[in-house]
Amino acid sequence: MSRNQIELIEAYFKQNEKNKRDFMMGAEFEYFVVDKKTLKVISYDGENGVLSTLTNLLHKGYDGIYDEHHLVGLKKGQSTITLEPGSQLEISLKPEKEIAFLESEYKKICMDIIPILETKNQTLIATGYQVHSRLDEVSLIPKRRYHRMYEYFKSCGIYAHHMMKQTASTQICIDYESESDYQKKYRILNTLSPIFYTFFDNAPFFESETFPKQCIRSQIWDNCDENRCGIIKNSISDDFSYKGYANYLLNQSIIIRDDVNTSQSLYRDLLNPNHVDELEQALSMVFPDVRTRKFIEVRMIDSLPYPLNLSVVAFFKGLFYDEANVNELYQFLKKINIEDVLNAKLKIVEYGIDTNLKDYSIYEVMKYLYTLSYKGLNNKEKKYLLPLMNLIQLKQTPQQLTKTQLNLGKSKALEWCMIQEGLFREVCIWMQAV
Repeated sequence: MSRNQIELIEAYFKQNEKNKRDFMMGAEFEYFVVDKKTLKVISYDGENGVLSTLTNLLHKGYDGIYDEHHLVGLKKGQSTITLEPGSQLEISLKPEKEIAFLESEYKKICMDIIPILETKNQTLIATGYQVHSRLDEVSLIPKRRYHRMYEYFKSCGIYAHHMMKQTASTQICIDYESESDYQKKYRILNTLSPIFYTFFDNAPFFESETFPKQCIRSQIWDNCDENRCGIIKNSISDDFSYKGYANYLLNQSIIIRDDVNTSQSLYRDLLNPNHVDELEQALSMVFPDVRTRKFIEVRMIDSLPYPLNLSVVAFFKGLFYDEANVNELYQFLKKINIEDVLNAKLKIVEYGIDTNLKDYSIYEVMKYLYTLSYKGLNNKEKKYLLPLMNLIQLKQTPQQLTKTQLNLGKSKALEWCMIQEGLFREVCIWMQAV
């Protein structure tokens, strides 16, 4: 590892600093494509496979994204539809300053997809884990990178392959103004990791059975690849910033480079940060709870249905794009160390929102965060917090909400998680106060 490598990575992060007035919110929403009747996963191939859906979308103004000759994604403007390893469908929205613009783009894309799925009696479902398909029932899509990752993960944690094929997430992208701003936001996000894993837990099933505990996402990432997942050592400290993240990256093994398996080498041995494409691929091949790329990426949130997904976008905007909130949170959380956070992460599986993060329960902290976020949003965007407010008032996570309705049957209990025709035309109960 050379000093030059570190300096070049630091320079890359610095180049991506943004003026506050230019801050935007980015979001990625992942879904499973399932059969409406059986809730079984829809594979890539076959007459009614996910490939056929992508092919149909080519006729709606999308450009294809290919891996060799395989269609693995679509692009329209600056938004994309891509596939994760187990055919999970990911909608990546063009970053916007206003949530209303994100919502508009999201609805347009969904309304392109939904009618195609309806003709095949399929639906998008927003849950953190496959609801009715087991690991061995899910095949990898024909994308070289994923097959090499799958091979690499054979020697890693027990849930590494589950992570690839069985999970779906909501990812939020947050801009930073300076290294100091980055350091504060990065520390806050890592410290709050158990809060986000718990309150945005939307995985009521594991390997087609009702999951008796909570926060399967946290367990999966903690049993995936110890070195490149979870909370980065020293990230909850005043010293961790651009240089700390550069050091972390350079000490990771290389899963693939130029489509060749090089897992015996570390990035410090081969990475040339002068080559931006090479650096950006490296940054995308580590999976900590909070990842740094051209922005700070929050990765602890399960896939969530509309409009709760946009409520989460608003929640993070209110917290992290208000300077007073960032400073208050930074001071409030400074007494919490990494041992406190790791201890809470271990306990959330059993105790959920009743787990303590040092002196406060996760539920108490979440109420406090909601209050700050509401204060940090302008009046026209406060409405987006309503679905989240309803969950807080019910004192339930999305996972628990589904479980309370299982007496109606699995499909009925999951209906609120389905992205299907009529959703955007109806007044959703989650946009009304309890």
